[in-house]
Amino acid sequence: MSNFGNQLYQSFLLGDYSGEGELIHLITDDEEEDDSLKADSYSDEISILSVRNTVLFPGVVIPITVGRQRSIRLVKKAQRGDKLIGVCAQRNPNQDDPGWQDIYNVGTLAKIIKMIVLPDGNTTIIIQGKKRFKIREEVSDDPYFVAKVDYLEESFPKNNKEIEALEQSLKEAAFKILQLNPEIPREAQVALDNIDSTPFLTHFLSSNINAPVESKQRLLEINDGIDRATLLLELMMKDIQMLELKSEIQKKVHTDIDQQQRDYFLRQQMKVLQTELGEEGPEKEVEDLLLRGRKKKWPKEVWSHFEKEVNKILRMNPSAAEYPIALNYAEVMVELPWNEFTTDNFDLKRAKDILDKDHFGLEKVKERIIEYLAVLKLKNDLKGPILCLYGPPGVGKTSLGKSIAKALGRKYVRMSLGGLHDEAEIRGHRKTYVGAMPGKIIQNMKKVKTSNPVFVLDEIDKLSSDFRGDPSSAFLEVLDPEQNSAFVDNYLEVDYDLSKVLFIATANTLETLQPALRDRMEIIEVTGYTLEEKVEIAVRHLIPKQRKEHGLKAKDVQFSREALVKIIEDYTRESGVRNLERLVGKVTRNVAKSIAMEEAYQKKITPAMVRKVLGGEVFDKELYQDNSVPGVVTGLAWTSVGGEILFIEASLSKGKGKLTLSGQLGEVMKESAMTALSYLRSKADKLGIDHRVFDNYDLHIHVPAGAVPKDGPSAGITILTAIASVYTQRKVRNRLAMTGEITLRGKVMPVGGIKEKILAAKRAGITDIILCNKNRKDLEEIDDSYLKGITFHLVDHVQEVIQLALLDELVDDSISFTFDNQRVTSGDC
Repeated sequence: MSNFGNQLYQSFLLGDYSGEGELIHLITDDEEEDDSLKADSYSDEISILSVRNTVLFPGVVIPITVGRQRSIRLVKKAQRGDKLIGVCAQRNPNQDDPGWQDIYNVGTLAKIIKMIVLPDGNTTIIIQGKKRFKIREEVSDDPYFVAKVDYLEESFPKNNKEIEALEQSLKEAAFKILQLNPEIPREAQVALDNIDSTPFLTHFLSSNINAPVESKQRLLEINDGIDRATLLLELMMKDIQMLELKSEIQKKVHTDIDQQQRDYFLRQQMKVLQTELGEEGPEKEVEDLLLRGRKKKWPKEVWSHFEKEVNKILRMNPSAAEYPIALNYAEVMVELPWNEFTTDNFDLKRAKDILDKDHFGLEKVKERIIEYLAVLKLKNDLKGPILCLYGPPGVGKTSLGKSIAKALGRKYVRMSLGGLHDEAEIRGHRKTYVGAMPGKIIQNMKKVKTSNPVFVLDEIDKLSSDFRGDPSSAFLEVLDPEQNSAFVDNYLEVDYDLSKVLFIATANTLETLQPALRDRMEIIEVTGYTLEEKVEIAVRHLIPKQRKEHGLKAKDVQFSREALVKIIEDYTRESGVRNLERLVGKVTRNVAKSIAMEEAYQKKITPAMVRKVLGGEVFDKELYQDNSVPGVVTGLAWTSVGGEILFIEASLSKGKGKLTLSGQLGEVMKESAMTALSYLRSKADKLGIDHRVFDNYDLHIHVPAGAVPKDGPSAGITILTAIASVYTQRKVRNRLAMTGEITLRGKVMPVGGIKEKILAAKRAGITDIILCNKNRKDLEEIDDSYLKGITFHLVDHVQEVIQLALLDELVDDSISFTFDNQRVTSGDC
């Protein structure tokens, strides 16, 4: 029961002090006026009783237990006299022997209504407050306090709307307190209903509110009735707020306890049912995780982290939203391979046989893998190297990873990076996010269930970035042998060792790779195949694969070598064999259709049948041998899909020396054209070119296939040769191609992609190639089979290029230049 309710109910019970069953007599306004008139009849010298934790207000009846000798003597003397005493509250309730300084100087004159001596020797008196007073003079403190006082008058205006409103508010607040405390008897409200005097209402409520002695003393000392009632209402509203908060907390606690009890009984029932059905409950699931965790070869800190997470799950309610998230995290940890390795096969001859069987050519790559196996066999401990297979599409970079895994006896896993633009795909999400999951690195390691797989990172050059982060930067840690032993996934939160993984990245170009990432990888160039290699690959791999995919047997269809050569030369123009496989599949489907429809067909595939199935030839070799027109030169270019040949065409027309460039040329090729023209202008005398040609004829340089953007530093000598040919009207050597850059001084600079360019030249039937002398080192690294059938001319200066490329004879329809109405043939220039 609250202090307010307790005191209120106690006051109600004390109403029967007369023994006649009457309620407490409430002082009316008229009686208060009589008391005020009688103020002079009260003695100004009274005995003072100090009380603890209590403040007496006029009109209020309260019981007080008297125990101190000084107080007992005072009460007995007053009982024998006029029964009037002064009651003052103690400042410090713990003071057993208070002095004048320890009691408040404002108190209430009280009348002793009844005195009861208890069996334990203590005396209880029931007193009623009469009049407030203020101590004017201290008379004596022995045997009890005696003081001279001044009586204080009340100031309560009558028939005032503010007073009426305050009285109504005080009663509503009191009723609210009674409602919030169900332990207070209904009779207490009856006592409040019987109070119709505003002064007594304020005194009565001031005495009974749940407030400290200091606050009640302040109420007692206020003379203005409106001020006292306002402060009282403020204290009561605070009490209401506390009771409401307490009630709300009790309801919530009660509801939570009920819910917990309900959940407990339901879980117990569910456990019994699961036991009867032979099913496992959440606790069993968590216990299984712990058992699986103990079998893992975890570092100490990882086990400590896992144990902490599992204990957190055990404390959770299975129906809580966080429960499946925490359970899923623990399952990821136990499903990951931790120091669980497959045994490497160190039979190097077997590994070499597997690589040779699966891939024809690619000697450099296979040699590097055998080296890795040899070191691993000798040392038995080697951090996984980061290899990057770089080359055009269709040359077998991805499938090479499978062969390496087979040769090593390791598990194989592939991760495609094309278009990946979210850093979280690599590092994972923090598990606090909705839908969080580990990154693809950890997911694939969980799938492969071993700590040392062959991990192929396919198309690493096609990583992109946006506002979600830069995945290529996230790979810096993954692909660094010095750092990946402690790779941290945001979801996993603990270090994971990737150092035993053999990472193999594939890329079509290195231009889009950031330098820091490229520096962490060992670049191995995988170039295109020659005609002979493509035929061999088709016979060994492509044709058997297509026969199997189309449900045919070896006896059903056979390809002649001539048919394969025709497909390669006339229908494909690529560095790899992807289109070749597609076209072989098309021919095979045609055979499968004939067999299914029980039609007669030719089992031996010939060039004629290839043309019948595939249609007219897509590429015409004759286009690559035309040199009957001056100013047309064959160049060699490198692209992401391998090498290609291209033509530089130059023509002259009457004009004012204007230079026109067309064919979607990039800035580098435009600069090469201007450099070549400037060089020819400066060396016109040596080349036999009349200076007036440059000012009287417009020059147009065009590279066919205008819809295809072209750029690069490989066309310098080709453009210069084309311009020199058109200005001198001299023929260009037959079946000749060239590549290299030039300077204004006429020096020839080296370029890259030599192997791809050579393969493109061989496919086009080129027999002579002009290269910079500094590209000799590139030729030395290329297998002799690639160089067979081609004559290489290594040069240092443009003069050597012109001497090699241009023939002395003029073309049949050479231009006759006209200057000042005089016709001059190109030979006379």
